[in-house]
Amino acid sequence: MQKDKKQLLLDAALKLFVEYGFHGTPTSLIAKEAGVANGTLFHYFKTKDELIVALYVDIKNRMAAYVFENAKGQATFKETVKEQYLASLFWAQDNQLQYRFAEQFKNSPYLSQIAPDEIEASVKPFHDMLRMGIKEGVIKSQPVELLFTIISSHAYGINQYFMSTNFSKAKQHQVISDSFEMLWAMLT
Repeated sequence: MQKDKKQLLLDAALKLFVEYGFHGTPTSLIAKEAGVANGTLFHYFKTKDELIVALYVDIKNRMAAYVFENAKGQATFKETVKEQYLASLFWAQDNQLQYRFAEQFKNSPYLSQIAPDEIEASVKPFHDMLRMGIKEGVIKSQPVELLFTIISSHAYGINQYFMSTNFSKAKQHQVISDSFEMLWAMLT
């Protein structure tokens, strides 16, 4: 099955932005890498900035869908949080280019181009889950934004650790599982 031109552009942009950065990647190079005319890029995206933001939103949506699909139906709150944590780390390991792009984006001025309500909508399910855990007395009563930041930062740190090591999948899974127990101890 042949990819459509928009997807070819997104794939090429992902690869090039991670390799050369946002400002070091001209649109002409993205079009060339995708095998399309330069004007084709502007048919789908009005500006390079719009392409960058669209790529980020696409990646975040795919990651969130993966996490929720792989963490549903757990019996306890702890199991739900653990499965979401595990799924996010497994996704990052299996999608390293996308993960690296998302981190690059989060640390750039482009993040301010995402509407606050869109950001809030993307984290709402996680915040709601944390509120439920607080209400049930399973986790510490702290601001939900703080708890979410602790979890996100912990996952980020583990991903950075993996990028600097050459562990087997089995060793990665063990580190992920062990690191969740350390995280859980902070939350409870």
